[in-house]
Amino acid sequence: MGRTLMTFANDSRVVAAQAFADEVIAPNAEHWETLGRVPYDCFEQAAKAGLCGLLVPEALGGSGLGVGAMAAVMESMASACMCSAFSFAVHNNLAGYVARYGSPSQIDRYLPDLIAGRKIGAFLLTEPSVGSDAQSIKTFAERTASGWIINGEKAWVSNGVFADLISVYVQTEHGSGAEGIAAFLIDANAPGVIREDAYKLMRGHALGTAGFRFDQCAVIDDALVLAPGAAFKAAIAGINIARICVAAMCCGTLHASLAQAIDYADKRRAFGRSTLEFQGVQFMLADAATNLEAAKLLTASAIEQHDAGVDATISAAHAKKFATRAAFEGIGDCMQAMGAAGYSAEYSLGRHLAAAKMAQFLDGTSEIQNVVIGRGLKSIYGRS
Repeated sequence: MGRTLMTFANDSRVVAAQAFADEVIAPNAEHWETLGRVPYDCFEQAAKAGLCGLLVPEALGGSGLGVGAMAAVMESMASACMCSAFSFAVHNNLAGYVARYGSPSQIDRYLPDLIAGRKIGAFLLTEPSVGSDAQSIKTFAERTASGWIINGEKAWVSNGVFADLISVYVQTEHGSGAEGIAAFLIDANAPGVIREDAYKLMRGHALGTAGFRFDQCAVIDDALVLAPGAAFKAAIAGINIARICVAAMCCGTLHASLAQAIDYADKRRAFGRSTLEFQGVQFMLADAATNLEAAKLLTASAIEQHDAGVDATISAAHAKKFATRAAFEGIGDCMQAMGAAGYSAEYSLGRHLAAAKMAQFLDGTSEIQNVVIGRGLKSIYGRS
């Protein structure tokens, strides 16, 4: 299978993504970690390679990829740096979202700049006091004669440090739950939008994670992209795509870590032979390789269901839960197989390990995946 998922290895965008990962992301990943973001010019460079409008139909200037090819692109990018890859994934999802749900005026206003990498996108769903219970968001949009006034707070926003265009999920009717949730497209630098400082994390700063506050933020009616009731359903559909992409990115990161560990162990000599010949080292890496292949198959299954129009909620949860665990445990074993060198900043395994742990929180924790899977146990596995 190589680095890419199943049948997508020869897709032109996947080939371009691997070249971008090798030539741009890999040499700069540590610098971006220190910088705390992926620079604008790198988005523009990615756009020239066709990597900023992956889910946008060709008729609107994008690549028109399905979720499978999109996931394969992200797997390739994550082989160099998962956090940088996730930044591009979020941006691509926002561009696809505008193309899919935006009004003609919103498409004309925002999509060309998103596809060209001149403006960067982000989603604002999670809140400090809500977490995974997205139906209970408290950020509120109040109707006015000329539009809406938004007040509230959002947390853990990927690309938050540098996003230009944000999709903001809000409640419009107290006590209505999912049925009252709407979404707005807002300029991140508009009056009343307050961008918080970047979060200080263990690693993963290239993702530019931050929070936002809204203080009497006035928006016009045309800022509404998804009406109450439709927004929450769209968010769930988008989360399924994101979970598939996170699973694919974990596959790319684990593959890259295995390649480093195998190359190091093959060259390292101890007791008169290569350490790769030691059964203990082989077995550790073999287990990681088996889990990688299983993660790829689970991810491919979720892709197949999604692209066939079948509800992929449970299969995406399986893939995301397993792939994040396989990556975190497998990268740890790759580090162990390299001895103390695996802990050295000379190699990228420490960055990959931190990203794999971060992936267990992104787009729903592993425990939330269990909730999703658990709800379907009786209908799928129970006796009739």
